[in-house]
Amino acid sequence: MRRLFVVIIILLSVVKGFASFILIPMDDSQKNHLKAYGLAYWALKGELEIHWLTNYRGGSFLIPNAKPVSNECVIRGISYETISDAQKNSILADIANPEVNQDAIKLEKAPRIAVYSPKGKQPWDDAVTLVLKYAEIPYDVVYDEEIFLDKLKDYDWLHLHHEDFTGQYGKFYAQFNYAAWYQNEVKDNEAMAKKLGFTKTSLMKLHSAKKIKDFVFNGGFLFAMCSATDSYDIALAAEGIDICESVFDHDPMDKNANSKLDYSKGFAFENYKLSMNPMEYEYSTIDTYGSRRNFGMTQKTDLFTLFEFSAKWDPVPTMLCQNHTNTIQGFWGQTAAFDKKYIKKNVLILGEAKAFGEARYIHGDHGKGTWTFYSGHDPEDYEHRVEEPPTDLSLHPNSPGYRLILNNILFPAAKKKKQKT
Repeated sequence: MRRLFVVIIILLSVVKGFASFILIPMDDSQKNHLKAYGLAYWALKGELEIHWLTNYRGGSFLIPNAKPVSNECVIRGISYETISDAQKNSILADIANPEVNQDAIKLEKAPRIAVYSPKGKQPWDDAVTLVLKYAEIPYDVVYDEEIFLDKLKDYDWLHLHHEDFTGQYGKFYAQFNYAAWYQNEVKDNEAMAKKLGFTKTSLMKLHSAKKIKDFVFNGGFLFAMCSATDSYDIALAAEGIDICESVFDHDPMDKNANSKLDYSKGFAFENYKLSMNPMEYEYSTIDTYGSRRNFGMTQKTDLFTLFEFSAKWDPVPTMLCQNHTNTIQGFWGQTAAFDKKYIKKNVLILGEAKAFGEARYIHGDHGKGTWTFYSGHDPEDYEHRVEEPPTDLSLHPNSPGYRLILNNILFPAAKKKKQKT
């Protein structure tokens, strides 16, 4: 019996030594970076153990080997490697070295995702919904009525679709006020405002902005792109001030609005000035849309660089910047970039175009939650125009610009790790 016991122990040790894991590399060897995030989300939904190896081969994922996982990788066209338990332990030991700027972060629970977006079709796409669909990550759509009914409490993560929270309908009036889609947007918003008890669209949007701010304060994760970034902050700062000219809300704006803004109410920006001209396609001096070409910027030079953070001591910004390159192709949008001189001192800049004085990717805390703003409209369509067709992401499976969006979707799964910062 003693000999049999020894044999069993030896056999168990051998089996354990050959236990395997699936490593999903996120460096240049990965065939489909975007689908890999969807696989990670799928694993979380299935309550599988998964670690995000930050700064290791582009921010790789480590999952215990199981046939359904490898099958899913094959179905989705994701590159993966099968490694032994001993190889896994060696990788983790190397990562744990205090001299190495890497970390292994356990992802715990798939975040519940909502996208703030109108229900009807708009004449532009949205990068976040495009990549969520492509990566096969489920989400719900909410808008002002759902926010009014306190539905945000059902979600962990919220994206603000291409939106204007100031009530000026994107300041598209000069070019598109005769377009059917613009007229329908005004009609629908005014009808919803009336239904919810507001006299103006701008007051309804302010209410939504404040409820979203409460959502973040209570532990929610907010992500916004393009005009939803600066218009959101402006709406908060302009509470109680009429910043909409009569073509937007049927009465005159406050001509002294700029002197009355309360920048402390916003997340990211301060000391900016509003555009008072209703015919100008711009909200304020925050955005560099109108000035960047004056600096000689071209598509070739329109690049921004991601900062490198300490993986072990600054896990949140590290997760948000995971990529297989630290230089990202810039891209236009209604809000093309943030002028750095208007960014609050406590805001963390994750990516910048230093030569042009622009920040493209910024982050901060509010209460128990966080917010992240990402300028531009579509990382793979340099100058996306109104009414142009949506980007086909099957042509861009390794997009570093789109990876930044998906980093934001996954990092809430490591929420408890945030306490380390």
